[in-house]
Amino acid sequence: MWRPFFEQYHLIIVQDGDPLRKIKVPDGFDYELYNRNDISRILGPKAACISFKDSACRCFGYLVSKKKYIFTIDDDCFVAKDPSGKAINALEQHIQNLLTPSTPHFFNTLYDPYREGVDFVRGYPFGLRQGVPTAVSHGLWLNIPDYDAPTQLVKPLERNARYVDAVMTVPKGTLFPMCGMNLAFDRELIGPAMYFGLMGDGQPIGRYDDMWAGWCMKVICDHLGLGVKTGLPYIWHSKASNPFVNLKKEYNGIFWQEKAIPFSQSAVLPKECDNVQKCYLALAGEVKSKLGELDPYFVKLGDAIVTWIEAWDEVNKSPVIKSAKLLPNGTSKKA
Repeated sequence: MWRPFFEQYHLIIVQDGDPLRKIKVPDGFDYELYNRNDISRILGPKAACISFKDSACRCFGYLVSKKKYIFTIDDDCFVAKDPSGKAINALEQHIQNLLTPSTPHFFNTLYDPYREGVDFVRGYPFGLRQGVPTAVSHGLWLNIPDYDAPTQLVKPLERNARYVDAVMTVPKGTLFPMCGMNLAFDRELIGPAMYFGLMGDGQPIGRYDDMWAGWCMKVICDHLGLGVKTGLPYIWHSKASNPFVNLKKEYNGIFWQEKAIPFSQSAVLPKECDNVQKCYLALAGEVKSKLGELDPYFVKLGDAIVTWIEAWDEVNKSPVIKSAKLLPNGTSKKA
């Protein structure tokens, strides 16, 4: 289903679980495949900042990519169709979102004013119509909604069939629950902030990887004058994960988010933080000092953020990661 949309782009596949398992990638794709052994070889001791047996491992792909735009999906996401029955080119819509400005300082009641057939409404300040650069495009899902475990248990049969033809900017100062299963971002603008935390194997929390990245990313975007869009495109989320397994993973997070979200909402970064790395390092210190009181996990998370930034800077000093295992299987035609 994805072939006509993906075959002209470069793929990075992060294999979670058993590194000895052989992953067969169909012919015709230009790709890199990394497993846990590759991650350890490339990052050395810093590999500890990359989660294991959790979808958070995908951020390793963000780390090693050399492309400007990143699109990430889950393995149970397929091509959706719009109300006319046409297959949705999710990647194309994400790129459109990222190539046009965001409007975080003043809400346009016709949503994204840069879409074809739309403009700024009467009363919108002319001084704000140039917008700000868009760093993140957050897409949505048809069929299985992205619910937490308690909501899954209450509404096991609920499906999302509503296709809303809209894109909007998340206002400055407003957080949102970012989902990593249909997400794109400008790596040059916000890449180091897209760290999905410490989750999964050996950690006291799971399924909050994209949430954590979203809170931190939004604080940093607001500080640096960058925008975030949400809405189109849709993908088809094919299966619901086990709510009882999810509840076990989410249990601590359900309580901790009631403190972590107000922490993020009140976070103020110093003026000297003029790039993403400086912003995230400053935030890491606040995480340790303020959320560390909630649970020692946050002290460990703060240290992992520092390690992540160090790894990002180290890996990206060179245009090519010499120790990466490259498995070309075609020609990458587009960035």
